[in-house]
Parts: sequence; C-alpha cells; structure tokens
Amino acid sequence: MGNRAERPRQEEAPDGFWQGRRMKTGTAFHNFLVLCGKIKRDKEVKRKREEMTMSIQAVKEYLAQWGRENDVLEFPVSSATVELAAQALHTSPAQIAKTLSFVQEDGCLLVVAAGDARIDNAKFKAAFGMKAKMLPPDRALELTGHAVGGVCPFALPESVPVYLDRSLLSQEVVYPACGSSNSAIRLTTEELALYSRSRGWVDVCKPAPAV
Repeated sequence: MGNRAERPRQEEAPDGFWQGRRMKTGTAFHNFLVLCGKIKRDKEVKRKREEMTMSIQAVKEYLAQWGRENDVLEFPVSSATVELAAQALHTSPAQIAKTLSFVQEDGCLLVVAAGDARIDNAKFKAAFGMKAKMLPPDRALELTGHAVGGVCPFALPESVPVYLDRSLLSQEVVYPACGSSNSAIRLTTEELALYSRSRGWVDVCKPAPAV
C-alpha cells in the first residue's frame, strides 16, 4: 500500500496565548456586568425620581385646599435627613418636623416629632399598646404613598393615622417634608395639626437633651 499523506502539523499557540484570550474574555465579561449594573442603577434612580415627583405633586394638590400649594419649598440639595434639612433651611434640627412611620397590625401609623427628639419605647407602648417598630423602607411607599426621605403627614391614604408628638410644641414654627427628599413647608403647629388631620397629640419621645 502506498504511503499515506501526512496531515499538516498544526502550529502550537505561543506561550500565554490562551491565557491572554481568557483574560480578555474575562475583562470583557466584567465590563459587561459593570455596564448592566450601571444601567440597573440608572433605572432605579430614574424610577425613584419619578416617584418623588409624583409624591410632591400629590402633596401640592392636597395642600391646595388651604391655598398653600405654592408655599412648598424645594431645595437644590437633599433634605432627606434631619441634619440635611436643617442645613438646607438654615435652621436648627429642633424645628424640623420629622415623620416617623411605625408598623401596626393592619398597616402603619405616623408620628411627627421634633427633629432632635428620640422615641421613648416605654411611652410609645403605653400610648399605642405595641412596641415601636419602624416601617421597613421598602414598605414606606406602598403604605404611605411617599418614599423614604420624603415621608410626610400629607396626602396619605385615609387608613394611615397621624399623631403629633408634644416635642413639637417647643417651636413656634416647624418644617415637615412634602413628599420628596428635597422639600419642606413652613407651618405653625396649629397648621400642622390641621393639614395633617392629626388624631391628636401624644407624648412618646424622650426629653430633649439639655443644650
């Protein structure tokens, strides 16, 4: 039998060739994952901005029944925390009327208190017959219509009760949020009680620390 033709010998890849290919592939995949993460974050930021816009608009429409829709203050900086709100308004934390949301059996309840006040668990239990358990952030929008950072005592579902803590009474005017993380309105405590349709005053905070 004749000699079989020899198959041409494949040239071997140089040292490090496949390692380099793997590194390039891994880098590309990593960049793809980073891009996907950025797109997801951007979508989440956009969604939150849209929710905030809808929320503050709902509050303005709600306050219009008292002719106060144009009194809502909007800031170019965040007012999502007591400290940030005080800085944005150039006032003291005590004048910030923070809205605290608590879990209750059939939903939630809100307590509006002075920014420098802290919940007293014993007083809270005595007033409401349950432990003070904060509402998880992911349920705030669902139950109140406002996202964390903009939760306020206005434009709420009728099933959400609002109470005002007596810590607010040390101030002539206070500044509650208005549905977004960069808004507030200047109110007297009487106006706050009226506009929030508060169910009454409670004493569920610890005494303010001595200055």
